[in-house]
Amino acid sequence: MSRSLVSPEVASLRPYEPGKPIDEVRRELGVEDPVKLASNENAWGPSPAAVKAIAEAAAEVHLYPDGAAFHLRQELAAHLDVEPGRIVFGNGSNELIELVVRAFALEGDNVVTSAVSFVAYKIATLAAGREFREAPVDDGLGIDLDAVLGRCDERTRVVFLANPNNPTGTHLEAAAVDAFVAALDERFGEDPPIVVLDEAYLEYVDSPAHPDALALVRRRPRTVALRTFSKAYGLAGARCGYGVTSPELADYLNRIREPFNLSNLAQAGARAALADQAHMEEAVAATLKERARVTGALKELGFRVTPSQANFVLADFQCDAAELHQELMKRGVITRPMKPYGLDRHLRVTIGRPEENDRFLDALTASFRRDAAE
Repeated sequence: MSRSLVSPEVASLRPYEPGKPIDEVRRELGVEDPVKLASNENAWGPSPAAVKAIAEAAAEVHLYPDGAAFHLRQELAAHLDVEPGRIVFGNGSNELIELVVRAFALEGDNVVTSAVSFVAYKIATLAAGREFREAPVDDGLGIDLDAVLGRCDERTRVVFLANPNNPTGTHLEAAAVDAFVAALDERFGEDPPIVVLDEAYLEYVDSPAHPDALALVRRRPRTVALRTFSKAYGLAGARCGYGVTSPELADYLNRIREPFNLSNLAQAGARAALADQAHMEEAVAATLKERARVTGALKELGFRVTPSQANFVLADFQCDAAELHQELMKRGVITRPMKPYGLDRHLRVTIGRPEENDRFLDALTASFRRDAAE
């Protein structure tokens, strides 16, 4: 009898499905100018200085990049007020999620997170052949930290908390995170699990109660804060994420990451984007203004919107969201159906520029009018 080609965990996985690309919608539906509100990209784009830096760096693309990302490391450390040795870079923060699981979840260990959260945690865990556990969300689709704690046992090695959470946009407040960590550490004593606070959408948070993840990293060595240049800095295509943790954990992660995992172009773009905080802050302010407007408009139309601290909104459209998604695409607006998360009536909608959001709201209204007429 021949053995299985892959592990049962890998066999159970399905490829990650990103938001439908604009070109694909053009080809399949003949829509000439679709608006993509499906992948939580920054509609205002990166700093012009970052685009210029990337173009200039392309002249040396025949050379390997600086594997240690020295200049970006120094500049980011100064910006965050952390020691350079606490920073680990990844080809997007997705790579760092994989590295954390590979480095710290040993055979027989498990990884815990919340249901209705970033699917990369599940993919990384099962791909590594480790047990994956999800805790149920609360009634408002928020992460239930008591339930997460209840899923942890003596073989729990990593706990992922997306904050703000994707795809819901909900966030955990500082007091709740502090209480959770204290309970976790009390239970496990000198050998607690690693807590990963995934803060990909941090810059879009306007709640004063949001936790200071870097302060937690400093006082609790088994903590990792993940961040990225993909969202607020507008560099999703460059793939530059980073983690801040204890020097010990950073050292282990650096031992297993791929050499040259951050390209010349990514490093150049990230450095220039970091230096142009004004551009990032303007883009964030515009996004928050539009987030409030779109949320209000959806509520006026009678839809339930989950309060968001990210650059997207999750809404319950009280219908088959997959069908609504198709109808909106025919009208030139690409959104993200949430059926893979068990939310059959929900769409996640990225906040775009005002004119893009207007197209979404107009297409949404027209779609429901058509349904009413039929």
